[in-house]
Amino acid sequence: MPLNRKLQQLVDELSVIDDPQERLSLLVDRSRKTPPLPAAERTEANLIPGCVSVVWVVGEVRNGLCYFRSDAESAIVRALVGFLCEFFSGFTPETLLAGDPDPLDALGLARTLSPTRRNGLNATRSAIRAFAARARSADQAATRPPQPPP
Repeated sequence: MPLNRKLQQLVDELSVIDDPQERLSLLVDRSRKTPPLPAAERTEANLIPGCVSVVWVVGEVRNGLCYFRSDAESAIVRALVGFLCEFFSGFTPETLLAGDPDPLDALGLARTLSPTRRNGLNATRSAIRAFAARARSADQAATRPPQPPP
């Protein structure tokens, strides 16, 4: 499924909830069912700079697709970052780099957030894109034919 179609499906699904605060409450409730990241993954390398709350995002590639998991100290930030990770999971690096949709904005949630929180969530989206760029580069390097020695 293309990223834009996933975004439209998500908007259609959640548009039955008129109030953005209720949408946010739904995301918080959903995030409570997600297990926290293990302590071993709560590392400096997985920290998202630019977030007021402490946020960790872990990316991995399985079968050519990127998957993301996250955690945060604040319940609301945990819900929002987890939602972003869920949204961007299951796509190739190329798909993630081809566009930069903002599902929080599409759902009307971004306008209810403080500027500092929006900046942190933008930093999370940037980190996801950076992971996709590294994954694409690693894949290209792995599939490049060996060069003869000089």
